[in-house]
Amino acid sequence: MANTESPGGPPPFEDAFRGDDVEQRVYGTILQTREPTTASTIADRVGCDPKTARKYLGWFAELGIVTHHDGHPATYERNDAYFEWRRINQLAAEHSVEDLQQRVQELTTHITEYEDRYDAAMPAAVDAVAAAEGSDDWTIDDVYSDLGDWATAREERERYERARQQRAGAETEQASG
Repeated sequence: MANTESPGGPPPFEDAFRGDDVEQRVYGTILQTREPTTASTIADRVGCDPKTARKYLGWFAELGIVTHHDGHPATYERNDAYFEWRRINQLAAEHSVEDLQQRVQELTTHITEYEDRYDAAMPAAVDAVAAAEGSDDWTIDDVYSDLGDWATAREERERYERARQQRAGAETEQASG
């Protein structure tokens, strides 16, 4: 059997957390989980005892990283709100109010271009098939690509604006404190 791993490279996707400790493997597994999952299932994926998986999942639930759902058996799922909050805090910590405001303006310009191009207020209001059929320049793939980019720009603008408000509030607090 040939070794498909490159020396010093990342492990194969199927075993992405092989070299990590159990805590990191549980964390990595819960990040990849898209629905409530039992500790036993996570333990099987990680290769540890279910009791150990429950210990780490309980700790992650206390931190807000995962949501614990009571039941028989109990299940756990990734808390997307935690990661959104973390991303906004990271943006606020790494960028000035001016940089954040500039990015909000850039994204707003980008969004306005899509609103004008498709004569709609949001991507969900666009009939992609009709837009592609009504244009000599756009294929259906072009329209879907635009709609995805437009939706992403709207989400990013919201994050940057929340980070800007957070950073501005912190600077105002520091100046008055």
